[in-house]
Amino acid sequence: MTFNGFTKDDFNVFKIDGLDDRMTAIAEQIRPKLAYLGEHFAPALSALTGDEMFYHVAKHARRSVNPPDDTWVAFANNKRGYKKHPHFQIGLWETHVFIWFAMIYEAPNKVEFGKKAEKNADKIRSLIPGHFVWSGDHTKPDAASFSSLSQDEFIALTERVQNVKKAELLCGLHLDRDSVTKMTGDELIQEVESAFETLLPLYKMN
Repeated sequence: MTFNGFTKDDFNVFKIDGLDDRMTAIAEQIRPKLAYLGEHFAPALSALTGDEMFYHVAKHARRSVNPPDDTWVAFANNKRGYKKHPHFQIGLWETHVFIWFAMIYEAPNKVEFGKKAEKNADKIRSLIPGHFVWSGDHTKPDAASFSSLSQDEFIALTERVQNVKKAELLCGLHLDRDSVTKMTGDELIQEVESAFETLLPLYKMN
């Protein structure tokens, strides 16, 4: 297939009522695009990171009642899964596309990563642009731009991931749906490539 980007219909999948209907729409409309991005970016990220990277398209297999509000493809240097590892993601909510570097709560080394992030807070501030966003919870669509976070607030995020079992640390880019639906597939791929290059120092820090 060729990748033509994401359409309004793709974002509107998350308005569909009912688990089965929404899961069917995700599987038919969005999952093939995520698989395409997975195949495209796994070798690119392998070259970038120096680790062999594998892609994992979200299956939402554990859901039995509530339909998913977002979906994604994740990249990690493990063939069997990504949640326990530092990883990258491309995905979408109804409102936006997200491009993440993520350390989520399952990762056994997230405390160590939080310590490094706290210690290198000034360096991170110099490397990550102000319009990139930070989050402490991958299950929520909201995130704070780096430019809006004081250094104390950023340090608090890094401390929380060290001290709270469910806390996470994600950094990346949000692209609102109106911008994304105007992009060609190639333009979106270039945007993702650029974001991954910017986020690479965080991956290298773990």
